[in-house]
Amino acid sequence: MTSTLVTQALILAGGQATRMRPYTDDAPKAMVPVAGAPIVGYQLAWLAEHGVKSVTISGGYKHEMISEYAGNGSRFGVEIRYAIEDEPLGRGGGLKYAAGRLADRDAPFFVLNGDVITAFSLADMAEYHEQSDGAVTVALSPYRSNWGVADLDEGDRIRGFVQSPELPYWINAGIYVFAPDVVPMLPDKGDHEDSTFPQLAKDGRLVGYRLSGYWRGIDTVKDVVEASKEIRSSGAVLPREFHTMNPNK
Repeated sequence: MTSTLVTQALILAGGQATRMRPYTDDAPKAMVPVAGAPIVGYQLAWLAEHGVKSVTISGGYKHEMISEYAGNGSRFGVEIRYAIEDEPLGRGGGLKYAAGRLADRDAPFFVLNGDVITAFSLADMAEYHEQSDGAVTVALSPYRSNWGVADLDEGDRIRGFVQSPELPYWINAGIYVFAPDVVPMLPDKGDHEDSTFPQLAKDGRLVGYRLSGYWRGIDTVKDVVEASKEIRSSGAVLPREFHTMNPNK
C-alpha cells in the first residue's frame, strides 16, 4: 500500500447508462462486470491500495446492488458511505450532494466517475495537486482513436493502417482531486463540466495532470469486452471473492 496526501474519495455511480445495455438493463453501470468483477470493485481495490481510507459512493439507479456488493467496505480495506439521490441530480448535482457526506468536508478528496478502471499513482497526483495550487486537478489520458488510421504516402497511396493509435491530444480521464472550497460552486442539478469547470478554467484554477499507466473508460459494450481482455492479459483480475460472474466471460 502506498500513502497519499488525500485519504478520502467520492465515486459517482448514479447513472443509468443506456448505451451499456443489455448490461445495465438490471444493474447500474458501476456493477457491470469486467473480467468477472464489477467496475466499482476495481475502483475500491485501487483506492485502498493507494492509501484512501474513506469512500463515499453517490448512487441512484438500482443503488441497492452497489451497497449489497460493497457493504461497509471492510473487505476492501476502506470505510464506505453512501449518498443516495431521491431524483436524478446530474453529475454535478450528485457530486455536490455526496460531498456533504464525506468523512471530512474540510479536506481535499478524489473524485472518480463510476465507469473508469485505471492504475497509476494517486500519491503522485495528490502531490501534484498540492504543488499546483489549483482548485481542481483533472487527470488526463492520451486520446486513442477508435478506428484504424491510414498511413499515406505523398501520392495518397496507402502504405498500411495503424489500429487505434494514440493521437497528440489529452482527454478528461474522469478522475479528479477537489479542494473542499469548490463544493459550493457545484450546481444543485446539472453537470459541473458545463458550469463549475469553465469558471475555474477562466480563473486559472483548473489544472491538468497527465497520467501514465493503464486507463480505460467503460462506456460501451465493446469497452467491456476490450477491458476484460486487457485486465486478463495483464494479470490484474481481482481475487474471486470480489467476482459476480465467471472471469473468463
